Amino acid sequence: MILYDHPLSGNCYKVRLLLAHLKRPYERVSVDVLGDRTQRPAEFFEQNPAGKIPLLVLDDGRCLAESNAIMSYLARDTDYLPDDAFVQAQVLQWMFFEQNQHETSIAARRYWVSIAESSEPAAALLPAWSKAGDRALEVMEQHLRTRDFFVGERYSIADIALYAYTHVASEGEFDLEPLPAVRSWLRRVAAQPGHVRIEDGADASSAAT
Repeated sequence: MILYDHPLSGNCYKVRLLLAHLKRPYERVSVDVLGDRTQRPAEFFEQNPAGKIPLLVLDDGRCLAESNAIMSYLARDTDYLPDDAFVQAQVLQWMFFEQNQHETSIAARRYWVSIAESSEPAAALLPAWSKAGDRALEVMEQHLRTRDFFVGERYSIADIALYAYTHVASEGEFDLEPLPAVRSWLRRVAAQPGHVRIEDGADASSAAT
């Protein structure tokens, strides 16, 4: 398999983390999503007209985009996606929450505060992202006060999806100190067998082999 990604992207990190857990070999192709789009590999756009990362090219040549769709595919018939239909729906519920309410604020603020050359273009949006991100984190805190993982007391791709940007939320100036349940959950996720860090992105392919 080939994974087109960027080491700083939480959405790409989700896929790398799951691949590491699964010990699935893959080739990693880094795509410069911060620079000129015209400098990206031509085959990347041929396989993925939207030009988004991550993009996974399967062994048979078929392509999948969108991080949570990729994880749902890779996790089938594994311990990371429960067999029960209702529990699977609960996993998807949290993954939709992550993309609609969590990533849109926490990842966006992290990008403009810590990754972009200047936060000035997004200055007007930063306060709204801060409030929305705090709300999403509080929803997580309330849920995790009575359980170890998000669904069925079992580590799943729901946890991977939410971990990716939560564990670097401080880079967007979000304060996790008032969220003890979230912080405990972060430690549990990081303690899972085969865990890799987002900063290990440069070595992700070797970690997965």
